Amino acid sequence: MNKAYNFAITKYSLCVSTVFFFISWFRSHLKLTVKQLSIMLSTKKIFAGLFLLGCLGASVKAQISPPGLGDANNAFWGAFGVKRQLDSLGKKQALSYIAIGRKSSPDHHNLFSKQAIIVLNHEVYHSFAPHQQYSYAISYRRQPQYESTAPYDKENTEQEFRIYGRYAYTFDLGRKWKLKNTVRQEFRKFFDSDFHKVEEDFQFRTRIKSQLTYNLSSKNNQKLALSAEALFSISHFNEPDAQWGSFGYREMRIAAYYMFTIPNSPFTVDIGYMDDLIRDSRSIHHGGVHYLAADLIWNIPYRKRQ
Repeated sequence: MNKAYNFAITKYSLCVSTVFFFISWFRSHLKLTVKQLSIMLSTKKIFAGLFLLGCLGASVKAQISPPGLGDANNAFWGAFGVKRQLDSLGKKQALSYIAIGRKSSPDHHNLFSKQAIIVLNHEVYHSFAPHQQYSYAISYRRQPQYESTAPYDKENTEQEFRIYGRYAYTFDLGRKWKLKNTVRQEFRKFFDSDFHKVEEDFQFRTRIKSQLTYNLSSKNNQKLALSAEALFSISHFNEPDAQWGSFGYREMRIAAYYMFTIPNSPFTVDIGYMDDLIRDSRSIHHGGVHYLAADLIWNIPYRKRQ
């Protein structure tokens, strides 16, 4: 195994085994983190981000996780979702969302600097047995590509169509703790802006994720969550010749989220931080790509058809 693979597995194991410590740390430092973010970002940019999120408008039980936005220093992810209960027992749900991503250039830290992605996603969930759930989804993504050297101008636009399936098993760890382990398999097909072939034809990607959730308070359904996800993939290329790449580890995503329900409303809010550690990237040498993420979800209860 190469050093990057060993590093990823070691970091994944360490994160899962010490997850209780990090949840405690996140809770005690939440106010300090918000204060630091306010200092780091100008008031104008904060209000711009919140306004954009409000104009766009993510699940009661889980946040809408940010996608990979490529190499950068910092990034912003905002999503608006509609979650519907599909049956009276609450075992089937559908979540549809629209989202945008912004990111900085490699040589500065303005997380709103460049357009990074637009996402349309629809996913159906089924809790078919105690503690077990599967889901399937279809997604469309439009992602600008930028030159790798200054001034990092836009080079082209890549489109992606994605289908995926997910299986999750949740462990109840006492009254307030839950550990959810997920395996997700994806098929990703790529095109340029005119639906012509691009260098990478398609990809199969496997994602393995563990998330620990702590019920902070029953008031407004407040929760804290810490997760670690490892991504492995293999790609088929059109250029320079039609050929397969090698299957292997690509990146690690570590995230911490605070989730709550807006009082007297059907809306859930998720606010979080994610660190994306991309193998062989420039950003991994200074701690990865740092994301500020926010989701707004409208929860619609089941209504029996007349």
